Amino acid sequence: MTRKAVETAMQVCPVEIAVVVLGGAWKLTIVKNLIGGPCRFGELGRRVGPISARVLTRQLRELETDGIVSRTVFAEVPPRVEYELTELGRTLEVAVAWLDEWGKAYSSKVVSRT
Repeated sequence: MTRKAVETAMQVCPVEIAVVVLGGAWKLTIVKNLIGGPCRFGELGRRVGPISARVLTRQLRELETDGIVSRTVFAEVPPRVEYELTELGRTLEVAVAWLDEWGKAYSSKVVSRT
């Protein structure tokens, strides 16, 4: 099942597809924090930063629908849920690392201008 926004972006260009799938509140930060391996919901929320549970849930659902993240529910009491990058999601590691470095460089240049 493909989200309507992704279907629309497919008619425009590959850059738009990437923006639709990875754009939005916290998605790249979520991906960055899953590169190290599976993570439970609460821990992921702490790693990501000041994100509400509602927003984290919504972003994880979209990333799951788009095939970037998988969700595993373990039959335990209390229930345990883990999120991890799919094989497709792992292909983003290089891009996320590059964006992380670019963001650091940009931040240092902006700070030095003030």
